[in-house]
Amino acid sequence: MRYAVTILPEYPWREAAPLWRAAEELGFDCALTYDHLVWSGLQESPWFAAMPTLAAAAGVTNRIALGTFVSSPNYRHPYTFARDVLTLHDLTGGRFVCGLGTGGTLDSGILGESLTTRERVARFHEFVPLLDRLLRSDHVVAQGDWYAVRDARTLPAPIRDEVPFLIAANGPKSLRLAAAYGQGWVTTGVGGQTLDEWFAGVRGLVERLDEVLASGARSADAPPLRRWLSLDAGPVFSLESLDVWDEMIGRASELGFTDVVTHWPRTEGPYAGRLTVLDQVADRIAASRAEPSDQQPRQP
Repeated sequence: MRYAVTILPEYPWREAAPLWRAAEELGFDCALTYDHLVWSGLQESPWFAAMPTLAAAAGVTNRIALGTFVSSPNYRHPYTFARDVLTLHDLTGGRFVCGLGTGGTLDSGILGESLTTRERVARFHEFVPLLDRLLRSDHVVAQGDWYAVRDARTLPAPIRDEVPFLIAANGPKSLRLAAAYGQGWVTTGVGGQTLDEWFAGVRGLVERLDEVLASGARSADAPPLRRWLSLDAGPVFSLESLDVWDEMIGRASELGFTDVVTHWPRTEGPYAGRLTVLDQVADRIAASRAEPSDQQPRQP
């Protein structure tokens, strides 16, 4: 099992920098941040951009993987985003993780869009393959329903094999996209008023992914698809207590998840919790390591 922590981009850097350093010191494999213009959970709070935040985080860390959770086409073009990916890959020394998802309505609505879910999914299914091409090739030409590039220069690409795509997906079509292009699949689950109900929904999604993989959607020579679970998308905050953490990790492991994501505890509101529990979880993570940690970046 690998462990990721999400640090919301709500803090001035003088306050955020110690959190990113601490995520590495606590033994997490990966530190992520939301890539939104505004997040529905904190619309009245300060909010900073994901890419500059990750660039700054690269400068205060050495080992931990860093990434977006997740980026979407809501306000990004594959070509301009590819330039961001190339830069973060360089700044992190190969530690960047590219989380990708369809995106919701809040960011796109602020920019004046009124796309249906079907349209956003269709755009995402054009975004990911084109981004993949741009990170593999130079002089890219493409004309699609949503995006076009003409002789797009991409040096210092190719770097695609060094940048894992973590693709958020629940529906069958997007699960096939994750199987075809992702190094990791991430889910937030579906519904559920209790932890039992939520995990039942997660189990259903795992079974749906297994069916997609059995259908041949993933290349036979591709490595196994890593499976990420966003623990805090359920009805209980994973860092509510150490007992809750242990229960959720056990359930995630039973369902075959290779990676789990929690959130840095906040003083109030979403993800409110105590730093003492985070420290206890760090001790659990350290105890779970089969071998001592080295200084090499752990790529999800």
